[in-house]
Amino acid sequence: MNRQRFLGQALLLFAIAGSAAVTLQAQTPVVPDWAQPSSPTHVQVPPPADFHRPSRNFDTPIGIFQSQSDIGAAVVPGSASYDASTKSYTINSAGYNIWYSRDEFRYLWKKMSGDVSLAAGVSFPDAKGYGDRKAVLVIRQSLEDDSKEAVVAAHGSGLIHLAQRPERGASMTDAQFRFGGTLAGIKAKRIGIEKKGDAVAIFISLTGEPMHQFGPPIMLHFDEPFYVGIGFCSHLPDKSDTAVLSNVLLDNSAGKVN
Repeated sequence: MNRQRFLGQALLLFAIAGSAAVTLQAQTPVVPDWAQPSSPTHVQVPPPADFHRPSRNFDTPIGIFQSQSDIGAAVVPGSASYDASTKSYTINSAGYNIWYSRDEFRYLWKKMSGDVSLAAGVSFPDAKGYGDRKAVLVIRQSLEDDSKEAVVAAHGSGLIHLAQRPERGASMTDAQFRFGGTLAGIKAKRIGIEKKGDAVAIFISLTGEPMHQFGPPIMLHFDEPFYVGIGFCSHLPDKSDTAVLSNVLLDNSAGKVN
């Protein structure tokens, strides 16, 4: 009788362990090969033209922003918190990229019209994160993963650029310049984006000096209203990382970036 009880308990434990293994396997994110980050043995490439994931949108105001979204629904959900004393937003997000013809990132946003000034200090708590991770200031036409947009990005490596997706579903392009960041031994203290009419420009402060425009603006028209906000992408499709955007300024006029 004891032997039968022992065998029964053993079978029960085996069944539970097997069920847990199946559940764990089912929950393991599936990452397409094209979304894996570039490495010495791999090159990330654009997604298939018909690949999309509906963004996850949340009715959760945070700080000065009216809501949040996981643009492109990265396989690991994002999150965010706000510290009112420092006007700082801590954003956690996975996501393969903000590039090519679609994006994956956590986005804190506000619907706006007219001219816009947006600026923030940027830091990455984990110094060992992926070099191409991006903290971003974004103006988007919609919340779809392939939306028209203008992006000012500060990369983990120190690279800063102004980029645009000129139409929904188009490939992203840089402006005519990039700031070399760590190539020059400098990481910007603060970044900004300004929309004045259809002109969109990048602003930077490298060492704490007053914000100044860097290079010429791009010309990109947004129908009103559009979305304005901040975000982060780890550049790792199934691994979350963290960025802190501090002392965030958002003004419904041009000429206020500081």
